[in-house]
Amino acid sequence: MEAVLWIVLAVALAIGEAFTATILIIFFAAGAAAAALAAALGAPLLLQVIVFALVSGLSVTAVRPVIMRHARPALETGDTPFGIEAMEGQHGTVLEDVNADHGQIRIEGEIWQARSFDGRETFTVGQRVRVVKVRGATALVWHDDLPDV
Repeated sequence: MEAVLWIVLAVALAIGEAFTATILIIFFAAGAAAAALAAALGAPLLLQVIVFALVSGLSVTAVRPVIMRHARPALETGDTPFGIEAMEGQHGTVLEDVNADHGQIRIEGEIWQARSFDGRETFTVGQRVRVVKVRGATALVWHDDLPDV
């Protein structure tokens, strides 16, 4: 029965990791899975908890730094950016007035929600803008008078 509880905890933690961007909770899920294995092999509860703590702690201290080192943005590593990272610096055309609260732009045929980068500027329909940053599914834009990047 204890093994089932550890497995449920491992699954819940893995699902929790899907809703965060920390790459941390998954290591506790690994610890719970290891504790489930210990429970299935008949280890007492104290040993299960020790296995959970050791595997979780070692994973966080040994594996997480390696993953985080390899998860750096392409611009930091010198690689070619792709996906959302490639959007930064792109030119767009305003389709719906863009201000601090709402707006839409077209970038290479795709329609994106957009907001003013500083929250004070307003960009009107037809105006060209440049994507400064992407937050979720929203492009933060500014005047297209910046030099090409």
